[in-house]
Amino acid sequence: MPALIGAPSSYGKPCGLIQGWARLALMAMAVLAVVFTVPANSAQDAAGQPLRIVALGDSLVAGLGLRASEAFPARLQQALAAKGYAVKIVDAGVSGDTASDGLARLDWSVPEETDAVILELGANDALRGIDPAVTRKALDEILRRLKERRIPVLLCGMLAPRNLGTAYAQAFDGIFPELAASHNVLFYPFFLDGVATKPALNQQDGIHPNPAGVDLIVERILPKMEELIARAKSLRGS
Repeated sequence: MPALIGAPSSYGKPCGLIQGWARLALMAMAVLAVVFTVPANSAQDAAGQPLRIVALGDSLVAGLGLRASEAFPARLQQALAAKGYAVKIVDAGVSGDTASDGLARLDWSVPEETDAVILELGANDALRGIDPAVTRKALDEILRRLKERRIPVLLCGMLAPRNLGTAYAQAFDGIFPELAASHNVLFYPFFLDGVATKPALNQQDGIHPNPAGVDLIVERILPKMEELIARAKSLRGS
């Protein structure tokens, strides 16, 4: 820091006036540092803590077949950071989980310090042909309990494989938009939008996204994530 104009040219204690000006200068520098280093759309609270968003899901969240850095939570956090959001995306994905499995572990997967939840469950229910009524009941209870805790949710929809028949597909597909409306939560209609059935965007099993597929999911879901962050900030400040 340059020497203050008029400061005595000695190693002794500066006079009171010089000390006062020095304090004011340091305070001004601190204020400017905050203004120019905190993004305008930062998701931090007044204490500087990033929002904590739990991604509650199955292997599509857990990143089966991918490195941790390539999985949905990590790539989403990076994309949000690039837009200036201070957010921690917690990976609470468990490969093979059904909606009922997610409900069974809800309390410890979504701890008290959680600010918002991305709910991505149901794909395994459809793959196993589980009764849609069972899936609906589990997701409904998850949403009800999160609402009681005043945690905003982004519900990610899923579509049933068409080889299960029209009746099953209609019953299953309708679960997600109907629950989103009844619980007044944010809704992303199909988690695998633009990725499902695309060989270039999936791993060899044909159902789990590869890194390029994950990046496309992140790109498409970002607008809804920004809405979720806005809701979380509003509730945190209330």
